[in-house]
Amino acid sequence: MGATMLSVDRVVAMQQAAVARWHVHRVDNPHRGFLALACHQCSLNFLLWHEEDRARCREASDGQIASVKRSIDQLNQERNDWIERLDRWVAAWLKRHHVRPAPDARYATETPGSAIDRLAILALRIYHLEQQCRRTDTDADHRRSVRHKLSLCRAQHGDLRQALRELVAEIADGRTRHSSYQHLKMYNDPALNPYLYAARRSAAA
Repeated sequence: MGATMLSVDRVVAMQQAAVARWHVHRVDNPHRGFLALACHQCSLNFLLWHEEDRARCREASDGQIASVKRSIDQLNQERNDWIERLDRWVAAWLKRHHVRPAPDARYATETPGSAIDRLAILALRIYHLEQQCRRTDTDADHRRSVRHKLSLCRAQHGDLRQALRELVAEIADGRTRHSSYQHLKMYNDPALNPYLYAARRSAAA
């Protein structure tokens, strides 16, 4: 194996530390290089998570829900854009190091960027489940249910972390092909969302 493309363990440690820090301090990004890209992508998941919570507030007015929904749409678009940026970084690294897939290189069902995104979401889920475990206003059934969910999430996180380690190593060796998967979201595009372009035509009429 040649040069190390990226450290999955460093990405995971960054995500876990950032999620904990951002619940106390403002969102920041003290990193450089690939970690800076992954940190920003993680921050979008962090902001999206809490907007999703706000959207489910029973006391929120219709206007507040509409505003939160627009914020969710924008954050989700940015989140997907930054998954693609992570994958473009991987593609640039491969080009810079003259790595070409072997003729028999296999295809993967997801990219490093999409796996890093899933790890960020799991980091958030684990953090909030750990918070639930520390609540003092719940009964034993609630705590038992939360501990079970937390155990599952930690196991899933460990599996995904190892799978990403293997994927990164195989891509760097040319044993697995890397493709920069494009999400091509349509709902925010005024040329593709029929509700948006129909409204624009009506306004112009």
